[in-house]
Amino acid sequence: MKKIQIFPILALLVALTLSMSGCQVIGDIFKAGVWAGVLMVVVVVGLIIFLISRIFGGGK
Repeated sequence: MKKIQIFPILALLVALTLSMSGCQVIGDIFKAGVWAGVLMVVVVVGLIIFLISRIFGGGK
């Protein structure tokens, strides 16, 4: 009868746990980056609309 070694199994479980939480962190960073990009695009478009309206006298 073979004796099961606990260290390789434990090391595998620890590695799987760390890799799964690492994927979660990367996913959260990506989501934050996407929302930051969307926010910057909205600000830039709003600034362009504001400048065009000022140039062509939208406030008169």
